[in-house]
Amino acid sequence: MLWTRWLVLLLCWGATSGEQQADERDRAPAEVRADSRRQRSPPPVEPLDFGFVPAAVYDTHAYYEPGAVGILFHMVHAFLYAVQPNSFPKDLIVKVIQQNMGGIKIEEWRKYDDCLNPVLLQWIHYEAGFLICATIGILIVVLTPIIGMCFCVCRCCENCGGEMHQRQRKNADCQRGFYTASLVATSIFIVVGVLIAYAANHNVSIQIKSTRRLINTNMRDMKTFANNTPAQIEYLTAQYTTAKNKVLSELDNIGPLLGGRIHSQLEKEVVPSLDTALRMAGAMRETKEALENVSSSLEVLQEGTGQLQARLTGERASLSNTLSDPACTNGAVSPTCNTIRSTLSQLGISADYSKLRDVSHALDNIDTVLKTDLTNIVQKGYSSFNDTPRLVKEQTKNIVSGVKGTLDKIGAEINGFSKMFPVEASLANFTIFLNQGLKNIESYYPQIDQMDFYRWIGCVAVLCLVVLVLAFNILGLLCGSCGYDKQATPTTRGCLSNTGGNLLMAGVGFSFIFVWVLMAMVTTFFIVGEGLCYITDNTNNGLYHALQLETMFNINSFLNRTVYNNDLAKVFESVQVDLQHITLLEQAGRDNLINFANSGIGQIDYEAYLAEVNKGVTLVDLLSFSTDLEAQADQLPRGALENALKGHASSIRQIHREQVVPMEQAMSTLSQSIKQLQRMSSDLPVKVTNILSAIDAAEYLITNNASHVVKQETKGYVQSLVGYFRQYTEWVKNSLTAEVAQCKPISNIVDSMEIVACSFIVDSVNTFWFGLGGCCILLIPSIIFSVKLAKYYRRMDTEDVFEE
Repeated sequence: MLWTRWLVLLLCWGATSGEQQADERDRAPAEVRADSRRQRSPPPVEPLDFGFVPAAVYDTHAYYEPGAVGILFHMVHAFLYAVQPNSFPKDLIVKVIQQNMGGIKIEEWRKYDDCLNPVLLQWIHYEAGFLICATIGILIVVLTPIIGMCFCVCRCCENCGGEMHQRQRKNADCQRGFYTASLVATSIFIVVGVLIAYAANHNVSIQIKSTRRLINTNMRDMKTFANNTPAQIEYLTAQYTTAKNKVLSELDNIGPLLGGRIHSQLEKEVVPSLDTALRMAGAMRETKEALENVSSSLEVLQEGTGQLQARLTGERASLSNTLSDPACTNGAVSPTCNTIRSTLSQLGISADYSKLRDVSHALDNIDTVLKTDLTNIVQKGYSSFNDTPRLVKEQTKNIVSGVKGTLDKIGAEINGFSKMFPVEASLANFTIFLNQGLKNIESYYPQIDQMDFYRWIGCVAVLCLVVLVLAFNILGLLCGSCGYDKQATPTTRGCLSNTGGNLLMAGVGFSFIFVWVLMAMVTTFFIVGEGLCYITDNTNNGLYHALQLETMFNINSFLNRTVYNNDLAKVFESVQVDLQHITLLEQAGRDNLINFANSGIGQIDYEAYLAEVNKGVTLVDLLSFSTDLEAQADQLPRGALENALKGHASSIRQIHREQVVPMEQAMSTLSQSIKQLQRMSSDLPVKVTNILSAIDAAEYLITNNASHVVKQETKGYVQSLVGYFRQYTEWVKNSLTAEVAQCKPISNIVDSMEIVACSFIVDSVNTFWFGLGGCCILLIPSIIFSVKLAKYYRRMDTEDVFEE
């Protein structure tokens, strides 16, 4: 019917196959793959959470636990496995079936016959045990009535035990006991076989009633399946909003995302150039500080040098006068005084700072340079470059609005497509079909119960035939055993004993009459029911995948045309960003760097400064000189000369403390500052030129080559947006394969059929013929033991007589 086709199409709607997506990935342009190797790979696409497809809860539990009768089933299965242990050669059978059997030519028959021979051999190997059992059954069916007729004729001719004469034997009691025990054991086993067959027969009736529960639950599951599938499809179509909202969020943040990616690509060239300019601004401030230190230190040293020279000259003259004292002419004192007098020339200054040129000119130039705030200018360059995300957002405003409109249109098309199918009408018809089908099935329940009752009566009647034989055997054993008298001769046996023997022979007669009929039934059931069972597929895949409906209706082509169509691709390809208005370094900053290079710090005579600084303040260390002077004074006799010399040593220490120490500190500052200025001034014009060249190169990159970077990063950005749509289509495909319209209800139906056919019927039928067949087989030794044992219970016509 038409509505069923609509339903199939409806179930297919939520799907998207992966073949075309794989083709799209394979058809990716070679140049894109080459670019991906040359450029940095785009950031991974954030995985989207589409949630879980609404799952249905089904009532059917396709599982059967037979209970106590399961022991009998396992016993039958073990027997069947022993009979048929080899695996079924299904591959060869399928191969033969797939061949074209129609119109085989004579010249092709030999080729076909060659192919059939191995199949036949494997089939015989598989069915060997089955064929043996079937042959045995057929032989019993055919030979039993023949043997029975021959046995009757033979006994009528007073042969085969038909002669009413019993010879006296010494072990007669032992033989009678053996035959009695054997017949009792055989009868017990026959009773067990009857009980097994009856239990299987009764189990069929019980399980047929249980079949109604499976039918009802499976019908309810099919209704649930039909009602839940549209909700699942609606959920699939609704989740397009998840991908759409994610793309819209990415578009709203196109500035930080796309602009940030462009910024991160350009900053490799831009930021280092601005960093060097910023470091140069710091070098200007350090240069000024160093020049100020040089200027102040030089002033301190020049002033201190004059003062120190005057004090050392005065101290040297005073010490010379002291050494002119008549006491120094004394023979013992004279060498010491002469030694001191020879060191007086060391009391003088070493460095002359008066000839060093000051750095006031360079300092004035640096002050002029620092009037321009280069740091602020460089920060403006940073800010201008870091403003790339804002520029991208402003310049793509119209594109973002166009993409949003296209996405809204796509969403409307998807929702409109789902409404093209008559969902409610299809579901209503399908529900009516299920309800009507259930009513039709329920209408057959009384007939099924009646047929099952007739079947049960028939099977019980068959078992009653075996029970009849058992009754004769049991009554014969009871009468024979109770009426047997050891003192009675074979011709004088009592009526009860004779009746027991006759009952046993009646059982033999009925055994010959019924055993071949029963074995014919057993053989028929064995041939029909042996190995009969279903092979079920318990997978729970979606109906779209299980039935391969993509060959009928490939929803993937629709989604590919709709979710990411050419219009959307053109909008994304039209993204253009202009970064020509970015200025990294203003002209004032450039002039400032050039003025710094021409400030004159390179013209300072650093060698002359370092030469004077390295000389030291005085010719000799005044502390060492004063210490030596005191030591020499201690060698003189105590008196005025000694005290005078020690006074001069103290004065020299004071000069060192008041004059030399401050000058040494100034010299240290001057030395450090001169060396710092020397390092800064080294190739300063070259450094400034390199900085300006780097900034020019970065600005050229932004102005002229940024389009390549923008195109490259825009492609990666668009790929990330497309990745969200691909996630959606891939999720739809996977959901349709595994979650939408799952085959669980259909699988449950097949499993229920397997339970009914195999567990309810086939296993019970197999158990029935197993028990009945065992009875038939055991009736054969029962016949033998009954015939042998009846000889000891029946009254004979003649007997052996022994005279003394």
